[in-house]
Amino acid sequence: MHHWSPIVLAVCSLLAAGTWLSAPASPNVPPAKVHARGTIQVKTYVPKPYDEISNGPKLVRISVTEAFSGDIAGEGKVEFLQVVRPDGSASFVGLERVIGKIGGRSGSFVLQDAGTLKAKKVKGAWFVVPGSGTGQLSGLRGEGGFAADLGQHAKITLDYWFD
Repeated sequence: MHHWSPIVLAVCSLLAAGTWLSAPASPNVPPAKVHARGTIQVKTYVPKPYDEISNGPKLVRISVTEAFSGDIAGEGKVEFLQVVRPDGSASFVGLERVIGKIGGRSGSFVLQDAGTLKAKKVKGAWFVVPGSGTGQLSGLRGEGGFAADLGQHAKITLDYWFD
């Protein structure tokens, strides 16, 4: 059995504590998010029913082009799949490629959308599809949403960061 002097034990303890205290920050610290706001103006809107039954909801594919302005500037092309109930309310999902700028960076990215239409109010949520960013927007991540009165510019938000 070794007998360690109190001085050796104290030095070892201090070295261990110093190493622990100077260890780098955890790699799991989330990246800082930036809050972007803007508007979307619909340029083209082409609905095309693809399945209808009597007394039931119809299924519609909608091709849309949009102009983004504000903190997100550019053009978007989206394909929506929508279920329209007999009362006119609807639920939809979509994928949209946006080509433009965010925070001074240029490139493209894809948004995945889900939303509803009720009483002439459109609202929904979206997120940036991981791995979809190109150019200076490579590594873009984010989530946000949109809201509008039917036929009006949508107000949009996106809380984004880069991996």
